[in-house]
Formats: sequence, structure tokens, C-alpha cells
Amino acid sequence: MTLLIAHLGPPGTYTEQAAFSYLNWLGENRGIEAALRPCPTIAQSLQSLAQGQAQLAVVPVENLIEGSVTMTLDALWQLDSLWIQLALVMPIHHSLISGATSLDQVKTVYSHPQALAQCQKWLEEFLPKVELIPNNSTTQALQGLDQDITTAAIASSRAAELYNLPILASQINDFPENCTRFWVVSQTQLEADYHTWETPSHTSLAFSVPANVPGALLKPLQIFAQLGINLSRIESRPTKRSLGEYLFFIDVESDVNSSVMQSALADLTTYTEILKIFGSYSVLPIGQ
Repeated sequence: MTLLIAHLGPPGTYTEQAAFSYLNWLGENRGIEAALRPCPTIAQSLQSLAQGQAQLAVVPVENLIEGSVTMTLDALWQLDSLWIQLALVMPIHHSLISGATSLDQVKTVYSHPQALAQCQKWLEEFLPKVELIPNNSTTQALQGLDQDITTAAIASSRAAELYNLPILASQINDFPENCTRFWVVSQTQLEADYHTWETPSHTSLAFSVPANVPGALLKPLQIFAQLGINLSRIESRPTKRSLGEYLFFIDVESDVNSSVMQSALADLTTYTEILKIFGSYSVLPIGQ
């Protein structure tokens, strides 16, 4: 059986590049055949997985410059029975792709909102008057780009090669060490447990609190502090039920199956309204 891996398309996106690297890793290290299934949005990648149209999904979760990818977090909270198998960390280098012969000709720049934000300072310096138009992906606008020399797109050099388009400027991201963390997600914990070569180093979870009162967040966080579990990320997202109500997404440096983590989860149920465990996983650098 060939595994289908859902990811944000069209071809040439950074997520596809991460998924392709993971596909190669599966073949080389596990002897597993897999194929890619592009989806129009990040949310639809995870929905495709939840509906059984794919066995795995690769989704971006956090960028070094712009922080968390909120669409991924919101979709994980809304969908049930999804489990993070692995984290992939990949360098991100943006290029300005256009048929224009100089920056002066460019009037409009398309890309994913994350990519536009990651190049904000460069755009302000070199293209201060252009119109910035967000797309669902970095490659959505590339198919018709060669028809208008006043338009440009921010995408990868690999995308420029795939669509046979010229690069007008390279390495335009504001910080040279730019990278993005992706999650490999399966439908259940046991369905695609291919990553047992080492003990998982991180666990991701989220919870809501019963009421917006003093100490509502402090009490859950104290559990981790008292047990000596380090938090590597914490972020709030609106519950979408009432203004001022939040969900809290947390990454901790511990395996969910460890005794100390099991103790923490048992105590967390006392102070949380809804508690969701998204999975324990290791971190794999790719594309270095």
C-alpha cells in the first residue's frame, strides 16, 4: 500500500518541499512507499487526513520570524483523533519571482501572508509602493505570472524552476536564519507510528480553562514548573465562543508516556475545561 501524504499545494510550496523530504526519509529509512496529495489550504490538508483521504499530512506550525501558523493550530483543535508523529525543521529562503527586468517595473506582489510578512522589511526598502496581495500559498499566483511583467510573487527558488520563471531577487527574507517547523500528522497515535528510533523529545497539547478568573492559567502552568518540565512554547488562541476567552497551546520537552508527564496530565484535568493531547514526537532537521 502506498501512503498518501496531504500537504498545501499547488506544487512548489515550502510545505510540499518538506513533505517531499519526509517522503524520501520514509523510503530510505523505513522502506515505505508514499505519494503526495496537494490541497488548496492548510486546513483542507488536515481535513483530508481526518476524512481518510490521506494517511498523513505535513503542515507548517511555526516560523522563526512570524511565529505560529494559526490556521494549523485552529484546525488541530477543531478536528479529533489527529496525532503528531514528527517535527521537521527546514530553512526557508525566499525569492522574488517575476518576468520584470527591474524592480521599478513591479507594481503587485503575491504570496502567502506568512511569506509576505517574512520579507516585510525588504519589501519596504526595495518595493515601498507595490500592492501586496495575500494568496493561499506561495505558488498560487505562479501559473499566470509570465503574462504580466508588472506582477511578482514571493516563493522558493525551487518553485521558480518548477514553473520555469525567472528570479528577480534572491534571499529576500528579512533574517538569513529563517526556518519553519512542520508537523507530520497521522489520524491516530498508532496508525502511522514510524518514528520509534528514539524517545520522543516533545509533546504538544492544548487546553481551555473553565472560567476567565485570576489564576486560571497560572495553576495549570505551575504543574509543569513543580514537576520540572520545561515549556518550549506557549500561545493563546481565541475560543471563538466569546470575546476574551482563550485556548492555550503548549509544547513541553517531555514524552507523553513518561511517568512525570503522566502525572502532569492527571493534575491538569483538575484545572482545565477541555484538554487535548496532540502527540509526542522527535525533531528532524531537513534541507540543511
